[in-house]
Amino acid sequence: QVKRADKESKEGIIKAIASDDGKTIAMTEVNTETDFVAKTDNFKKFAEAVTRQVLAGVEDPVAAMKDELMTIVSQTGENVKIRRTCRYVLSGTGQIAFYIHMGGKVGVVVEVGCGKEETAHSPAFGELVHDLTLQIAAAAPRYVTSDEVPADAIETEKEIARNSDRFKGKPDNIVENALKGIVNKFFSDVCLVNQPFVKEPKQTVTDVLKACEKATGDKITIKRFTRFQLGAA
Repeated sequence: QVKRADKESKEGIIKAIASDDGKTIAMTEVNTETDFVAKTDNFKKFAEAVTRQVLAGVEDPVAAMKDELMTIVSQTGENVKIRRTCRYVLSGTGQIAFYIHMGGKVGVVVEVGCGKEETAHSPAFGELVHDLTLQIAAAAPRYVTSDEVPADAIETEKEIARNSDRFKGKPDNIVENALKGIVNKFFSDVCLVNQPFVKEPKQTVTDVLKACEKATGDKITIKRFTRFQLGAA
């Protein structure tokens, strides 16, 4: 007899809800063992209830939903877990937005700041924020800018390159020069602002940001984002 708790819970749903004024967003990942259970109304209702608790500012939804969790486990016969949650409250002028992709397999929340209140309500800014949620869902960046990348992560990339066949026996100065390009390529993979824009890969996200700044005559900053992928670390 395998204990329930040992069963892998990799299926489930990612759910997000915004407050009525749009200034708070909660996102949660609730896991279960099978896709069959994940698609049931019962399970979806439970995930929604968890997300509403997080939206209301409940610090520990696992404790708050203890009884409901026991109920859903006994109803489904599966190991249901409230895996992770996030809650964004808009700070200053700007917008927060969310996007749920592939019916709950990927979820994104982003906060984008601007200088003027009218920018925050402009169609150009709204479109930019929405496009950023799609970008993050599709391209899975890990950081906003290259400043956020830990030095050891950059070192690791360089080390892998140095030890590759491509640089065997090459002079140091050639290797070091080539490494700059390799690091830049790494940034264009993992940093949101360096990534090719999914809707128009000839442009980077920075280009799109600058175009919106020009259109609105305002300074725009991507403050933060969170991306959940179902069952991923």
